[in-house]
Amino acid sequence: MTHMKGLTQVVAVELKLVLREPMSAFFALAFPALMLWVKMRGDRPLPGGVRAIDATVPMLGVFIIGLTALTVLPATLAQYRERRVLKRLRATPASPVMLFGAQWAAHMLLAASGTALLIVIGLAGYRLAAPGNPAGVLLAWALGALSLGSVGLLIGALVPSGRAATVIGLGLFFPMAFLSGAVIPRENLSGSMRAIGDLTPMAPAVQAMREGWAGAAMSPAALGVMAAISVVAGGLALRAFRW
Repeated sequence: MTHMKGLTQVVAVELKLVLREPMSAFFALAFPALMLWVKMRGDRPLPGGVRAIDATVPMLGVFIIGLTALTVLPATLAQYRERRVLKRLRATPASPVMLFGAQWAAHMLLAASGTALLIVIGLAGYRLAAPGNPAGVLLAWALGALSLGSVGLLIGALVPSGRAATVIGLGLFFPMAFLSGAVIPRENLSGSMRAIGDLTPMAPAVQAMREGWAGAAMSPAALGVMAAISVVAGGLALRAFRW
């Protein structure tokens, strides 16, 4: 119970620190909402008849997870290493598991806030349909956060400086976002682009989120891939981590 209370306090402190970074808050909260407004200026149905808003909100939900997990999270960890904060934490009872858990939870709370804001805007302004499978959407979101967060933790565990972590994170994030269907609907991508996008860790999250929102049968393969990425990348991050 004491450990749980301590972890909760650490997460709260980390979340406050993240929110004090104006760019982090902007890109997790305001930027996706701006993207939604731009994309919905011409609300044409997608090939297959899916309403654009009903595909765009789950897509941008994954965009927020990826942006937070692959750019903000690793940069925070790397900055802590660069500023010798991790060296000081090493002298405390904090373990790498606790550190990773607190960082992941704080950053994913930020991503969850951005996703919730998108949903509210979609419902209020664009007649967003309610998710057909709410439990499936929550599962897809959580597995997406775990898998992409684990990749972000791995970057943060390996990179020595915040600037390098940001460059590497952005270099991974933007190609993934555009090829996986998190920005451009998969229906509008060419076959070759879809094939490349399917190899990215973001693709199964987009697929599962859209399936859950549409109320369609969710792909066990997509869910399994996200779970496997979480275990493998998370394990590698713990092994590679240096204070």
